[in-house]
Order: sequence, then structure tokens, then C-alpha cells
Amino acid sequence: MKAETWTILGCGIFFALIAPIYWLLTEDPTGTSALVMTTLLCALLGFYLAVVAKQIPDRPEDRSDGEIADGAGEQGFFPPYSWWPLFAAMALAVCALGIVFGWWLFIIGAGFGAVMVCGWIFEYYRGIHAH
Repeated sequence: MKAETWTILGCGIFFALIAPIYWLLTEDPTGTSALVMTTLLCALLGFYLAVVAKQIPDRPEDRSDGEIADGAGEQGFFPPYSWWPLFAAMALAVCALGIVFGWWLFIIGAGFGAVMVCGWIFEYYRGIHAH
């Protein structure tokens, strides 16, 4: 993760240097704010990758003497299929239609959306995937 961290942080430093130069040359607030937000996004992602790199002791990809066989075995937890994102998106679509057609429909969609998001969050606490 160390290589990924420095790649993203290097991009963030580049955008941090370019943003004021862009502002001085063009005085365009839209492009400047986009560059600033890109800088902040790179900083956020770089920080996350640095934290994760400290939690993982030693990856074979980070060692110069690493072999392909060193990466064998369990790679982590990957969640199984889930229907909750589909129904949460449908509830969001009902909310969007509610803004167009009437607030009563928005309230119905928000109610269903709250149930769907709660189900999505807590899906691993019941059923066959319970811990």
C-alpha cells in the first residue's frame, strides 16, 4: 500500500500546486474549486491508504523479494449478494418523483428509504450471514 499511498499523495501535491496558478492565470472559480476539491479528495484517499498500510504488516507486493505464492490464501471478507441496494435505489427514485409530483410521494419514498437503508446496514446481523 505504500506505493499506492505515495502515488495518490503525489497527485494531491500536484493539484495543490496547480490550483493557485490556475486561479491567477484564469480567475475561473469553477475550475479552481474543482482543483481544490480534487486536492482534498487525493488527501482523503492518501490518508486512508496510509492508515490501511499501517494495519497490514507486510504485503508481498511491497517487498522486493516477494513471490506470487506469498499472496496465496484468504484475501479478506467479501460480502455476498444483496437485494437491499436495489430497493434503496427504488426508494430514492420514488423520492425524486415525489419532488416532481407531490410532497406526499416524497414522504412515502423517504419512509421506504429509511427501512431499506436500515435493512442494508443490518443485513449481516440476521439470517444465514449473522455473525
